[in-house]
Amino acid sequence: MEPAGAPPRGCAPAREAEEPPGSPALPAEEPQGGQPAGATPGEGALPAAAGRERERGRRGAGPQGPAGRAERGRGRRAPGRRGGEEGGRAARRPRVTVDSSKAKTSLEALKISLRQLRWREFPFGRRLPCDIYWHGVSFHDNDIFSGQVNKFPGMTEMVRKITLSRAVRTMQDLFPLEYNFYPRSWILPEEFPLFVAEVHMMKDSDPSWKPTFIVKPDGGCQGDGIYLIKDPSDIRLTGSIQSRPAVVQEYICKPLLVDKLKFDIRLYVLLKSLEPLEIYIAKDGLSRFCTEPYQEPTLKNLHQVFMHLTNYSLNIHSGNFIHSDSVNTGSKRTFSSILCRLSSRGADVKKLWSDIISLVIKTIIALTPELKVYYQSDIPAGKPGPTCFQILGFDILLMKNLKPMLLEVNANPSMRIEHEQELSPGVFENVPSPVDEEVKVAVIRDTLRLVDPQKKKRKDVQCQTLEPVSEASEELLGAGPAERPERDGGRSPEAGLPSLCLKQVFPKYAKQFNYLRLVDRVAALFIRFLGVKGTTKLGPTGFRTFIRNCKLSNSNFSMASVDILYIDITRRWNSMGIDHKESGMCLQAFVEAFFCLAQKKYKSLPLHEQVASLIEFCEYHLAALDEKRLVCGRGLVERRSAVVPCQTDGLRLTPAAHTPLLNRTAAASKFADYRNHRY
Repeated sequence: MEPAGAPPRGCAPAREAEEPPGSPALPAEEPQGGQPAGATPGEGALPAAAGRERERGRRGAGPQGPAGRAERGRGRRAPGRRGGEEGGRAARRPRVTVDSSKAKTSLEALKISLRQLRWREFPFGRRLPCDIYWHGVSFHDNDIFSGQVNKFPGMTEMVRKITLSRAVRTMQDLFPLEYNFYPRSWILPEEFPLFVAEVHMMKDSDPSWKPTFIVKPDGGCQGDGIYLIKDPSDIRLTGSIQSRPAVVQEYICKPLLVDKLKFDIRLYVLLKSLEPLEIYIAKDGLSRFCTEPYQEPTLKNLHQVFMHLTNYSLNIHSGNFIHSDSVNTGSKRTFSSILCRLSSRGADVKKLWSDIISLVIKTIIALTPELKVYYQSDIPAGKPGPTCFQILGFDILLMKNLKPMLLEVNANPSMRIEHEQELSPGVFENVPSPVDEEVKVAVIRDTLRLVDPQKKKRKDVQCQTLEPVSEASEELLGAGPAERPERDGGRSPEAGLPSLCLKQVFPKYAKQFNYLRLVDRVAALFIRFLGVKGTTKLGPTGFRTFIRNCKLSNSNFSMASVDILYIDITRRWNSMGIDHKESGMCLQAFVEAFFCLAQKKYKSLPLHEQVASLIEFCEYHLAALDEKRLVCGRGLVERRSAVVPCQTDGLRLTPAAHTPLLNRTAAASKFADYRNHRY
């Protein structure tokens, strides 16, 4: 991976329009709308009133004379007024519509972002379809059949602590070194005996090992129900664990400290698309601090949550919590201020950013297989439905050696830009938080810019109306580069906005990580044999068809053995309480069965090579089957053509008549690509 940034020369507080120290190294961008390089950073994140003051200042500094007055007049005309040709074209440009009726706690940051973008908000919904629907909690807030939604179906379930642990563990089985950024985990109550046995075994092999473990309820949030233990016997098994499953993890005892305090990092990640996979990382995030000086856990301090747990929702109740308007001080700071401080101490922030990018991409790769199953269930191919994108909150802890460790992923990270302040006992009011506003408004605004549905339309229109004028002709006409966009369609909608704070990391770094996407290909096989649209579980007939079509049964592995494998694995996964709404084999169970088949067929190879070999074996036979069906389909068409001559031209020349056949040709071509680019 290429370097992920460069340390700063100075340590001035970083604003969202600047490159933080060691931020993802992507090609430098020109500020939108011709903004000078030395313009005040973070300008777009200021409240709308300040933006209007600056806008008036810019108008006042415009060109003088009749031409200048005409130019300023065009800029002042409200949408819908008659003006010159350019002004009229800009006025008729449709504004993006956003339904914010379900935005909940992110509403204020969303409103500021929409004002800066000059988009149209519908806070109470709209009878007509909107371009974008901004939901505060989940994809299923209401029925939507078009546009874009800021949630993926199934994301909330996928990032729950148990599901995330299972997904990462699958990848750890395949690539243990690549996925060593996630603490060793056990799922309770089902793996409690295994947890006890492994801890005793490790203690016997190393008597000096004195671990600490952290127990996290599966559906918990904001630090609810989390506690530390020194021994498996300390787990509270009575009642709560049985009714509320949990994950127990090895506690990271040697975190990086700043001002003697433990802290974690909340980074915002945009999953813009599942297929093709497209990931962006915000250049800045938040650092949330504990409020008591850190000491390594002992029996005496295990219960001091303000020392060990970095959750903002817990520490805000501490008497030591410091609200600060500065990004460099207080109990909540910007991540760029921490990077600046580390850089001043000589830390390699380039490598740190590179490691964080790697962690994010690998985690998303672990989550996408099951997300695709949920997606095809809620929005089957050919059915009207919206496209999706989502902002995720990655909670990361830095170890003393600057190794980033993943704590958890949040499907609904808080986008509040204010905090409660107690004016008198029992009386609270919401007070703006400059640190939150600086980071969160930029993330929401630039997410909207990236998914702007009008952007492609504007480009298409511009390409159609643009006259092919050479640069020499432009110079002769006296039109410089800065004047061309105005002549071609009025002022750019992004004029005056800072450069994007979200930087693409995938597919930019796809070549370095594509070899990890084995489970993605297993999920593609699973989805192919689901059969019924809208389902997420594979029935026994579908599993038998998979075995038969991929030619995996033989004298040593009969169809009776196939049925036994299906029943055993499905029954065990269903006993874990995995979605009883449907009967059948879930994706995790199918992946386990696939790994079992790979180990039977390729005994002498490492697991990831076994799985890769079986994937290619299956894809080969399925491509051959598709090709056979393609040939049979052609033969059927020819026979029908011979019987009904009058249909010959239509059958041979109309692309629509051959759509299924073309799809099979694409599948065969895709198989050829797999063979040419083997992992």
